[in-house]
Formats: sequence, structure tokens, C-alpha cells
Amino acid sequence: MSGVRVLVGTKKGAFILTSDGKRQRWTVNGPHFGGWEMYHLKASPVDPNRLYASQTSGWFGQIIQRSDDGGKSWYQPGTPPEETKTPEGMPKGESNKFVYDVSPETGKPLMTHQWYDGTQHPWEFKRVWHLEPSLTDPDVVYAGVEDAALFRSTDGGKTWHELSGLRGHGTGPKWQPGAGGMGLHTILIDPTNPKRMYIAISSAGAFRTDDAGKTWRPINRGLRSQYIPDPDAEVGH
Repeated sequence: MSGVRVLVGTKKGAFILTSDGKRQRWTVNGPHFGGWEMYHLKASPVDPNRLYASQTSGWFGQIIQRSDDGGKSWYQPGTPPEETKTPEGMPKGESNKFVYDVSPETGKPLMTHQWYDGTQHPWEFKRVWHLEPSLTDPDVVYAGVEDAALFRSTDGGKTWHELSGLRGHGTGPKWQPGAGGMGLHTILIDPTNPKRMYIAISSAGAFRTDDAGKTWRPINRGLRSQYIPDPDAEVGH
């Protein structure tokens, strides 16, 4: 009988639940990273022992953790163990650097988004909401972050690079945070077409790419939100 595993992120740490196919009794392992908010845990479909985790704190900031043995041990990818903290005890490491594209060619027009009061506000990285491993390569993983942007790692989470075509779609300056912030909280990869991906942002809406993240288009037609200025807006739901 096949086994079942559930990865659980909470405000006080991460848990790994396992059971047999009947799901009548569960073994609970954890908490991992006790006391930290865990925004997302996800396993690679290619290598189930490869787990990625987004660990965050309003005080210490954002940390990406990775396990290669199904959660028995964890580490910050790309960072030697003796270099995971500053002398003051603050987390550091290449896996925790999410830098928005500010290049003259593609990033310069993407300087601000809309704030709660309708004014323009600079993009500021806060945390990783969602981690989505590739369906074909365990070292490729996508991250949806706040303020809303999409990043990709091709080295198992060691380094991250923004796919700026999403914010550069043209509606980026109109994106506005919802009550919980402006997070890219969902990433879906089409299992039949690796170049097709869907993402959702609070509170901009849902978008789709058919060229592996180079260009995007909103897919919100038919949605209606009666409490925004334009109930049938292209973005803002």
C-alpha cells in the first residue's frame, strides 16, 4: 500500500505528517524551525526527498531552507554552515537574496506600484509566499514573493533571478496590496506544456504565460468585483 505525506506550514513551525494509504493513523514529525512562520513547503515531483521551505519572521526576515533527505535535515542552499548568520545573529545567505530587476532594459520602467491610498510606492521585498518546484528538474524552483513578483532558481535555491516580464506586463503600476499585503501566492505549471504557467496575485488577479515567463497576459475576464472603482477591471480583483 502506498504512503501519504502532508507538508504543513504554520505560524509556529513546519510539520511533516505521514500515513499509509488508509490515512487512519498519522505520524507527526516536527516542529521544524520552531517559532518561525512557515509560508510554504513543497516537494520536488522529480525527487520527493527534495523539499523546499519558506521560513520568515517579521524580526529576522526571510530564509529559504532545503532538505535532500525528506525533512530529516535542513540547510540554507549555497551557504556554508558557518556563514548562515551575521556576528549579530541575523540570518544571511545567497539563498535569501531576492533582488528586483532594476536593469535599464527591462527593470527601469518597473519602479513603483499602487499603494493603499492610490499613490505610487516603490517595490519592497518582504517574504516568499509560494515555492513551486519544476515538474522535470529538481534544481529548478519558482518563488512567488511579496511585493508581488516571480523569481526562478536553476541551482536548487542557491541563487534567485526575477522573471521581470510579469511586472513588466504593463499593469504593474496599477497593482495594489490587499488586506494581507501584495503577495504572489499561487504558481501552477501546466503538466502538458512546461512553457505554460499560471500565477495569482492579491490583489491584482491571475496571469498566464505561454513562453516560460518572458511575457504574460491577465486572465481575469468575466470576474466582477463590485467594491473596486472599475468592477470589470483587467487587474485588481
